[in-house]
Amino acid sequence: MKQFLRMGAAALAVATLSALTACGGDEGTAASPAADGGKPAQGKITFAIASAVIGPKEEVATYAVAKDQGFYEEQNLEVETINTDGSVAAIQAVASGSADITAADAGSILAAVEKGVPVKAVGGLVQNWPWVMAVKPGSGIKSGADLKGKKIGVISLASGSAPYARAYVHEAGLDPEKDVELLPVGVGAQAAGAFNSGEVDALALYTQAYTTIELSGTGFEYLPNPDMFQGIRSITFAVRKDTLDQKRDELTRYLRAGYQGMLFASVNPEAATRIGYKVFPQILAGKSAEERVANDTKVLGAWMKTATPKSGEPETFADWGAISEQEWDKTAAYTIGAGQITKKPVMADVWEPGLLAGANTFDSAAVVAKAKAYAPK
Repeated sequence: MKQFLRMGAAALAVATLSALTACGGDEGTAASPAADGGKPAQGKITFAIASAVIGPKEEVATYAVAKDQGFYEEQNLEVETINTDGSVAAIQAVASGSADITAADAGSILAAVEKGVPVKAVGGLVQNWPWVMAVKPGSGIKSGADLKGKKIGVISLASGSAPYARAYVHEAGLDPEKDVELLPVGVGAQAAGAFNSGEVDALALYTQAYTTIELSGTGFEYLPNPDMFQGIRSITFAVRKDTLDQKRDELTRYLRAGYQGMLFASVNPEAATRIGYKVFPQILAGKSAEERVANDTKVLGAWMKTATPKSGEPETFADWGAISEQEWDKTAAYTIGAGQITKKPVMADVWEPGLLAGANTFDSAAVVAKAKAYAPK
């Protein structure tokens, strides 16, 4: 894939290094000493949510379920959240010390590292490429080449949908700076309005966002993704390097609770959706749970398909968070092509998988049983 014009530095700028304290190494520290009875020491983690929670996806599966079902309590963790406006802003929050961990776009993490921002990826989340291009049925647009002269709606110019749209049209032989126009349209009703009104000719969103819009009555025709997008990673957990040193044990426990939440949501997405309403009541948007639960369960199910293996049953899932060297290579190549970074990164500067062995030490059978036995209160 040829290099094309990079996104403006301002759009990709993460926190300036002068505002940051010096970071330490990433070899980790000894686990927190056990409290009474072998219970892990009390820990506190702040999680930066990368976007407004208007529907059930990673915030519900990893945070809400872990909070409601006692997975954080089992890990003796107090977990708080802050809201940010996209992956770049979420990484800024982690880099500045406002948060300990975030789930952000892998390309944004790679871009931050190249700029010298002291953050590292510590665990995967979305493992199947979620982005896809959609047009109106009967529009006559059948391929990327047909998008020449068209307007493409993206969530924002700082979101993962913008580099995806640029890479998509570039792969089709177009100049993403001259041949198409990217317009920020958000997600949900805002994106649907821009699409249905003709303000944009196409949308570049993730599959879960399309499911939400389709359930409101809008129809789409999806353009095929080129092979270049296969094997690219998307949403990934990231932390600041010195936080990794200082809170290695707490971060391991946080990931453990989050992956337990993922397993629970895989087994019983309706239960996870109802839990999401309790923790994030804004998802309901003034409606009752019974009015929304059927559609929202489908929405969460669509997201779970991007975040879990394509085959096998949830009970058999293992190695939560793992990202292979090949997947990182493909992700880096895509990120270079998308203009987010200029060269292949040194993986040791980007990726610290050392927390995952500990994060995967939980009783999967007990989580599965809990999910199957869930009864709304």
